[in-house]
Amino acid sequence: MIRGATIFAGTLLAIALLSGCARGARNAQPPALTAAPETSAAVAATAAGSPEPSGLATAASQSASAASSGEPTATVEGVVTIGWVGDTTPGSRFGLPPQHGRALFSRVRAALRAPDIMVGNLEGTFGSGGKSKGNSATSFSFQAPPAYAAALAWGGFDVMNLANNHTHDFLEAGMTSTQHALKATGVAYTGLPGQITVIERDGVRVAFVGAAPYRWSQSLADIADTASLVRRARSEADVVIVLMHAGAEGADKTHTPQGSEHAFGEFRGSPRAFAHAMIDAGASAVLGSGPHVVRGIERYKGRLIAYSLGNFAGWGNFSTTGTLGLSGLLAIRIDRTGSVLGGTWRSLKISGAGTPVLDSRGTSLTLIKKLSRQDFSDPWPIAGDGVLAAGR
Repeated sequence: MIRGATIFAGTLLAIALLSGCARGARNAQPPALTAAPETSAAVAATAAGSPEPSGLATAASQSASAASSGEPTATVEGVVTIGWVGDTTPGSRFGLPPQHGRALFSRVRAALRAPDIMVGNLEGTFGSGGKSKGNSATSFSFQAPPAYAAALAWGGFDVMNLANNHTHDFLEAGMTSTQHALKATGVAYTGLPGQITVIERDGVRVAFVGAAPYRWSQSLADIADTASLVRRARSEADVVIVLMHAGAEGADKTHTPQGSEHAFGEFRGSPRAFAHAMIDAGASAVLGSGPHVVRGIERYKGRLIAYSLGNFAGWGNFSTTGTLGLSGLLAIRIDRTGSVLGGTWRSLKISGAGTPVLDSRGTSLTLIKKLSRQDFSDPWPIAGDGVLAAGR
């Protein structure tokens, strides 16, 4: 597999101008960019201004290293806070959020912009029509205009996971246009075959690797190959975070079973085996999406595995009732050695057309604490106020 490098061209200064305000001291300067070694093919494509390889035949690697000036009252040198939310659809044929997509995130924007690095699962594409995989009773194609990618940056996202079943909704052209839209607005991405995305905050280099059971993603099925990629990422960064799109779907899929899972005739991975192998390979945390419901959080060898944060945001395409309407924002603090120092869970619910809002009743927190106790021999300790203990 050839491993190229994606040069991440957007600047956070552009994001600040777009949003009308800077995201704290760490966004006061445009990011300093670094790139991993490139193959000659990738260099030629970049020099010619042609679209970057989608990662199906050529494995891409993206390294975006953002310089930070630090936040005097909140930042600790050598410690980084990473936020994670689940499935996020910026727009689709079911509807486009007002304000060019900003309305989707406006009620939780402050929470999204709090972590040093905010990450989400991009459940859809950016583009302008084109051939799609089609739509059926169990399969949908999601596409928003390219300009709507700016709403992700405005909302606070730094990295989006492309390893999922909707990245290829509009085939190869859709994957290429999605990558271009994200780069144009300054949002990094990961999840293509062989791809490692590195971002630096407060002196900590964090590598992101995304995996899903699809040919256009780093493989969830080939555990050994993805473990090898994690080990490589560990040699390039202080901390490795694996983003896992895995598990069966549905309101009744809140528990994390042993063994493999399937949905609509598809293999959806063996989430426990995969996540444990990623930790064994050197990951500090595995953050999950895919089941459309929240699942428990496991402590495995002192590292954190959040099996699913459910749906996060989608205009008209997600259910807002029952367990399908529960969500959360997980923020974890990790030091330069890769140790998880603690974190927080903020309960969310999906309301109206599909916008996330803070849930003062803490419904999803109550559920994940229950699921964690029921499903794992070593559930991650979480207090009643949503504060996560440190790993052992």
